[in-house]
Amino acid sequence: MRKPLLVTDFLDRARRQYGDKEAVVGTDGRRFTYDELGDRVDRLAAALQARGIEKGDRVAVLDPNTHYHLEAAYATMQLGGVHTPLNYRLTPDDFAYILEDAGVKAVVADYEYAEKIEAVRDEVPTEIFICNDADAVEGVSAGGAGGDSADSSAGEWEDFDAVLDGADGEYDRPEMDEDEVVTINYTSGTTGDPKGVMRTHRNETLHAYLIAIHQDIVDDDVYLWTLPMFHVNGWGHIYAITGMGAKHVCTRGVEPEAVFDAIQTEDVSYFCGAPTVLNILSNYYDEHQPAVTGDNEVRVATAGAAPPEATLRLVENEFGWYLKHVYGATETGPLITTSDSRRFFDDDDDARFAVKKRQGLGFLGTEIRVVNEDGEDVPHDDTTVGEVVVRGNQVMEGYWNKPEATEEAFSERLEGYYHMGDLATVDENGIIAIRDRKKDIIISGGENISSIELEDTLFDHPAVADVAVIPSPSEQWGETPKAFVVPENGDVQDPGVEPEELTAFTRERLASYKIVRRFEFVKQLPTTATGKVQKYELREREWDDEEDMVGQG
Repeated sequence: MRKPLLVTDFLDRARRQYGDKEAVVGTDGRRFTYDELGDRVDRLAAALQARGIEKGDRVAVLDPNTHYHLEAAYATMQLGGVHTPLNYRLTPDDFAYILEDAGVKAVVADYEYAEKIEAVRDEVPTEIFICNDADAVEGVSAGGAGGDSADSSAGEWEDFDAVLDGADGEYDRPEMDEDEVVTINYTSGTTGDPKGVMRTHRNETLHAYLIAIHQDIVDDDVYLWTLPMFHVNGWGHIYAITGMGAKHVCTRGVEPEAVFDAIQTEDVSYFCGAPTVLNILSNYYDEHQPAVTGDNEVRVATAGAAPPEATLRLVENEFGWYLKHVYGATETGPLITTSDSRRFFDDDDDARFAVKKRQGLGFLGTEIRVVNEDGEDVPHDDTTVGEVVVRGNQVMEGYWNKPEATEEAFSERLEGYYHMGDLATVDENGIIAIRDRKKDIIISGGENISSIELEDTLFDHPAVADVAVIPSPSEQWGETPKAFVVPENGDVQDPGVEPEELTAFTRERLASYKIVRRFEFVKQLPTTATGKVQKYELREREWDDEEDMVGQG
């Protein structure tokens, strides 16, 4: 029997099986059961449909991790629309590009970010504007609660709750197919204009199934939203947490005191945190010693480059949290691997951190390969470097209106696989470890140097709180490593360590050609909303006076 895989099934199941159970704890203090959440979603769907939203229309959501984001996403998808979440750290010009590129018909925006849309409203094709506090949008009158779209003037900001008050929840849900696009997630655009990653009902559903399995999600989980919902639909958690009937605890960002408080008072059992988030929590803990759990044991997922081992040890040995290291990209769902391979480590042995720092093994039904420039698999010697390529049901359909970019992404080294752009090795157990981004490899005197290896080394120095290493121009070597260091004491004028001391520290631990001799102390590193360091900003500044870069950085 074949049943279409549709993302609407997740909320449908929660309402059917867990209707009277608490679903969402809002940032405004309100709490909703799944019945109440579903009713709000239905009323928004009815209101959007009355305002002209049809199957296939793109509806953008610009919102931190509030219940409004969940409601707007599901209401859009119940209409067969295309959920298009926006990164709230972008500029008005970025939003203008995305709204035009995707042909967005409606925007649901948080009061804190609506001004960025208002600044470009006349430049975009969008007709419907809804805000969770329309009165807060400066200089714009809030729309009324009228239920019929004919009474709403284009461009006026309507108030979200007033829109719900004016709707009865009756709407027509169209027939949908699992191969139809249901979300477009825009990449950060670090190498050009942002690209819209198209994902189908099938992509999203199977990815949500996979994270429910690999992240051990169950119905009595309490999930804390520290990961942005806009980021690949919150790594699929808007679906998996909902479908399993678990509880969402919303936030407006990562503020360490609030995170520890929520973990204790809401009995949080699971959350996701980038390495920088774990560092923030670790630093706060060192100073304030808050309670780190409520009544539930806590597990945390981190992604991308592994946190420093000192952070891993603090999280597991002192906090008592169970850490899972996962890996992926916007184009892949995102999650495609996990370090949670317990047959390869002992929970009570510190040697487990050597496994947990690796990106891990492929998810179920996911084929991970590391290939050389000829598309051949590298040997499992944990030394030979190749590019990670992946094939799986969670991988994107393609880039919106960019067939050439889609073709390149699936064919550069190996036909039919998405190319991650990450360079990795594979050990004897088939577990991968990312060594660098292709563009972050430092080519010094003809030798390839992993910036990640240098960062891991410098992280071990007690005066280093955070660090990013990039290629810097060198007349002698073409490129040489340069480290941007956030000092532990926070004082860039008196960082508590001299560059010569850090150079000596790397000399003791690394091959001679890898020694770091250039340092710059900074207050903070440029990061994305998910905590990923934006090295391209550092590279652009460092190479501003050069005609070209020697390597791939």
